[in-house]
Amino acid sequence: MTANTTVHKAPETTRAGGAPARAPHRRSASPARRSGWTPWLYLLPALVLLGGLLVYPIYQLGLISFLEYTQAQVSGGEPTTFKGLGNYAALFGDSQFWQVLLATVLFAAACVLATLFVGCALAVLLTRIRALPRLALMMAALGAWATPAITGSTVWVFLFDPDFGPVNKVLGLGDFSWTYGRYSAFALVLLEVLWCSFPFVMVTVYAGIRAIPAEVLEAASLDGASQWRIWRSVMAPMLRPILIVVTIQSVIWDFKVFTQIYVMTNGGGIAGQNLVLNVYAYQKAFASSQYSLGSAIGVVMLVILLAVTLVYLRLVRRQGEEL
Repeated sequence: MTANTTVHKAPETTRAGGAPARAPHRRSASPARRSGWTPWLYLLPALVLLGGLLVYPIYQLGLISFLEYTQAQVSGGEPTTFKGLGNYAALFGDSQFWQVLLATVLFAAACVLATLFVGCALAVLLTRIRALPRLALMMAALGAWATPAITGSTVWVFLFDPDFGPVNKVLGLGDFSWTYGRYSAFALVLLEVLWCSFPFVMVTVYAGIRAIPAEVLEAASLDGASQWRIWRSVMAPMLRPILIVVTIQSVIWDFKVFTQIYVMTNGGGIAGQNLVLNVYAYQKAFASSQYSLGSAIGVVMLVILLAVTLVYLRLVRRQGEEL
């Protein structure tokens, strides 16, 4: 016995000429497309604030670097004129600028390497000592980190003072002046920059080490690897994203050092022998009232830092690392 089933089809509408017409299709935005704008909406207030605090000052800095803007223009005695690339031509034609740029690059590189070495070494040490010494080291490091740069620089100048400083007495150096010679002055400033910069690296790397599974480190130790081999072959590859962040931060901070150089070398040392770009820009802009030339130096520093950061990130991307 068979059952007859009747299938009812929806009536089809026909176009002119007898061709069936398709039902209208209503497009709707996909959930992924709609949710793609949600993070930007949450970030919008912060982006507006950063735009006002960063974009506008950078725009003004770049604008002044293309103008003739000295004390005469500030006081209204002379009109402001457009110089184009004249300030940059004068800057690049000054031999002192290239000497200061080279000194800044070498000094910043030495500070970054020293900060990373000391910070990473102390981060590993924090994982090897007991709770009480670890707490004491953390508190001492955070105290150095929280000290204002001008206060720390003043204290370091006193410690190494040739007449009253305790360091010369302990080392038996007599009345040796650390700030008189060019290299000794840079070394003194480097020590102060290292003292106030390594806590950031130490705390950040220590937090990354604590996030590494203990089984991985135990396996490397059971295989007979030394502490240096564990750091080089196990910890450093796993901490690479963190090391990238602290390296970029250190490059930015150390490249634009101002307070330590200005305070400890009394404005750049004897005859400007300890000038770095930030102090050099300050002298041109405010001591010499050449505001447009100082702005040009600031733009050059900004371009250099952006280029270093982008090149470093590009190299990391090629290696397949995620940030």
